[in-house]
Amino acid sequence: MTERRAARNRAMMVRPATHVGHRGRRKEEWQFMKRLKMARGLAAVAAMAIIAGACSATPGSSGSAGGAGGAGGATKYTIGFSNAGGVGNGWREAMLCSAKAQAVKSGNVSKVTIIHRDTDAPGQLSDIRTLIAQNVNAIIINPSGPDALNPAIAEATAAGITVIAVDASVTAPGAYNLSNDQEQYAYLGASWLFKAMGGKGAVVYMRGIAGHPADTDRDKGFQRALAENKGITIANTAVTKWDPVTATRQINDIMSAGTKFDGIWTSGVDSNIVDALKGANHAYVPIVGADNAGFVTQLLNEPGLKGAAVTNPASIGGAGVTLALQVLSGKKPASNTVHVTPELWSNEDDAGKAKLKAAADATLPPTWPLGLTIQDWTTYSKPELIACKGPGDA
Repeated sequence: MTERRAARNRAMMVRPATHVGHRGRRKEEWQFMKRLKMARGLAAVAAMAIIAGACSATPGSSGSAGGAGGAGGATKYTIGFSNAGGVGNGWREAMLCSAKAQAVKSGNVSKVTIIHRDTDAPGQLSDIRTLIAQNVNAIIINPSGPDALNPAIAEATAAGITVIAVDASVTAPGAYNLSNDQEQYAYLGASWLFKAMGGKGAVVYMRGIAGHPADTDRDKGFQRALAENKGITIANTAVTKWDPVTATRQINDIMSAGTKFDGIWTSGVDSNIVDALKGANHAYVPIVGADNAGFVTQLLNEPGLKGAAVTNPASIGGAGVTLALQVLSGKKPASNTVHVTPELWSNEDDAGKAKLKAAADATLPPTWPLGLTIQDWTTYSKPELIACKGPGDA
């Protein structure tokens, strides 16, 4: 028996993961999803935690597991996607929709299976093994940790399956990493914030999920900017888990405790923080967030609010599909790590305001990111993304 077959047989013996429900979404996001006919699919995520759609690959590629001939002789591939965490988070939902939309647009994927649930590293290990057992050609993961998934990634690569980590990096040999430059993301925002604070004062530091590689990288960038600004201190550090409800409770607790602060750095939970300050009649302080629809609208329209959005495109999911198809077709990148360069849009300068105005979209839920596409990596249209349908979806 070949090593590849042995690896695949071992994977087939793994029991499928048990899936759990999601946290409640905000009312307006549910209404939006319903308008876009996404309710059925997202409800299935909650109940089954597995979305089945269609996915594609590059013409004429010779894939390993699961490759099948498509129309006109083009090879069709199957792709799995493991997303551990952020169920109900607008950024994560947009990431998955991006992957489905790019799968359709590529025209060479026959199926995409998405396992989307809140779980830890052992749970994600199980999810990856479930996808291996389904004989997919490529697996895209938003990893729960840099090292903990390495055993399952090794099983996948041994079985001839291409593995792409998006949003954050993994250390497993043979895996490819494609993400926003998360360290630079934090450094850009923190540097702007400390300057906006006049180089002195106390900042509320609102992080994401403890141990997540993106959060770890962002902390490196934040700490680098902090070391360059000796007059800045940290008033409070909060671990938001990238959950708007948790972040709102935390900033309200900070204000209720009478903690003095002169600025707020958020890791993508932003519009709800502005709402909390306004609701508590607390004076606005400079604030950094992501390019989320609600926060961008606030930066343009809220009187007295000084802030900046740093881009963090959820379309990295679709970019991951493109990279997987390139690798399957033999077009491997020069490095196994590819970064997308973030931008900072401040409402304090004309260039930043122009970027904010160009990106603003009041029709999207407030927690959805506005980086809907990535040049050279995604080819779908905005309506195709919002439709959130993979190949073959009704």
